[in-house]
Amino acid sequence: MKIIDLRLTGLSGGTVEGGWAEELTPEDNINTIVEVITDAGLIGIGSAMTSSSLVEASVKLLRPFLIGERADEPARVSEKLRQHTFWQGRGGAVEHAISGIDIALWDLFGKVVNQPVGRLLGGMYRNRIKPYGSLLFDEVDPLREKLKAAVARGFKAIKLGWKPFGRRDAKTDEQLVRTARETIGPGVELMVDAGGSEAFWPHGYKWALRTAQMLAKYDVVWFEEALPPDDIAGFVELRRHSPVPIATGEVFTRRQSFWPLFQQHAVDIVQPDCTKCGGLTEAWRIAWMAYEHNIQWVPHGWNTAVGLAADLQLAGAMPVAKYVEFLTPSPYMEELVTVPFKPDAEGFLPILDKPGLGIELNREAMMRFGGKNR
Repeated sequence: MKIIDLRLTGLSGGTVEGGWAEELTPEDNINTIVEVITDAGLIGIGSAMTSSSLVEASVKLLRPFLIGERADEPARVSEKLRQHTFWQGRGGAVEHAISGIDIALWDLFGKVVNQPVGRLLGGMYRNRIKPYGSLLFDEVDPLREKLKAAVARGFKAIKLGWKPFGRRDAKTDEQLVRTARETIGPGVELMVDAGGSEAFWPHGYKWALRTAQMLAKYDVVWFEEALPPDDIAGFVELRRHSPVPIATGEVFTRRQSFWPLFQQHAVDIVQPDCTKCGGLTEAWRIAWMAYEHNIQWVPHGWNTAVGLAADLQLAGAMPVAKYVEFLTPSPYMEELVTVPFKPDAEGFLPILDKPGLGIELNREAMMRFGGKNR
């Protein structure tokens, strides 16, 4: 079975709260659905967390190395793409595009052999996992309403990030975290994401340490992106002295970029995003490196239901896995696939045992969010 074409659909019209920064709007396109088409009629589904214009440009480089390839050797084919674009890639948009293609190739492989991706990644250690509802901070009153709605949707763990937090003063930060803990109660886990990957992040190690000490009072599970992502030395010190676990890694691409985090034990939790870091192949390698260094792996998943489906399969195939990220509420989570993911009564998601990623795209939603498929 050979690969004969690619179809790209940039999503717009449902970007959550305009994304993570003020300059973005719901109409902005920051996720692209990638479909790999075979001569036998099978289609693999993937997702890349970057705009369709960047994916389209990258695919112009990648297409000659992909068309005509086998549909059942995802790791080899995606590595071929990476190696043959070494001088124009090595990360960034090219690696994001490879990520979407790689996820689609794994979905195809599963469909070819009639097995779930997790089994093809080595075997399933579990059949369910806890999602954490991922939301943005807000002013106190709307924040309470957001949190009540998330709990009502069944989430037993919630992460809050960005917006007012870390952008005004320490008093505001504590008020927001106290409001969150009082609203969700002691029985729901709480994580905090400072958003240190934002442009012109102003804070350093001392701010991060003081903030971590405050978060410990509210039983926060981890403190994410407290520093700019390239401040490895800062993360080393913060992890050593913080009373709460420290997490980062969502913006890195290629497994090699993660090596310093492991070699220097710079974090307690590493967060590769399979829709950016190189697909399921690279995310699987990174997750195993984390396991071998006794660092917790939690996938970053501020993207789509396709990305969540991929994270679920990988979480099933890892010896140690506790959470997946679930962007909520989000049309790209709730409407993009024919059977949406929802937490059960205990706050867990099933890891699907169907071929490939186990999902089917909702074509009506694809047309609505992406226009005419190319």
